[in-house]
Amino acid sequence: MRKALYTVMALCLFVVNTAIAQTEQRGTIESVEGPATEFVMQLKVTLGEPYSVGETPHGRRTVIPITGGTFEGPLLKGTILNGGADWQLAKGNRTEIEAIYSIQTDDGVYIHIRNRGIICPGQDDQGRPSFYFRAAPQFEAPEDSRYAWLNNALFLCSPSFGQNDGFKGIILNVWKVK
Repeated sequence: MRKALYTVMALCLFVVNTAIAQTEQRGTIESVEGPATEFVMQLKVTLGEPYSVGETPHGRRTVIPITGGTFEGPLLKGTILNGGADWQLAKGNRTEIEAIYSIQTDDGVYIHIRNRGIICPGQDDQGRPSFYFRAAPQFEAPEDSRYAWLNNALFLCSPSFGQNDGFKGIILNVWKVK
């Protein structure tokens, strides 16, 4: 019995030592630089009065009408059209957002946007309570327009709420992932 116990212990030590040796041979994972981004635009979205559908089988459904606004960036500028909405679904501490709306550039081109994201509680760099709020807009621009480049890239946005210069709504800063 004692011999069997020593054999098992020796086998365990062999396995542990082999794993340590393989880890040392592989080395550590080097830090990987994230993708670069390029600022595309800032949208200042005006909002209507939110309403709740109530608790559904998927969570609490809230709808926030999009009533208008403006957007501007280095390559495009224009207005946000009335008629879209942000459909939010909250379950526990997590809220999924899906905003669908359209914009019109100053030169008359219509662009459709579907912006999906999440909101959930978190902490800032100092450990204070905060929340995570990020989304990934997808653009549908006419292929024959100067905005067709919007169709062929991934985008991220970081929302902030503001009352800058009398503006009441949500401000979305959008970056293209290079």
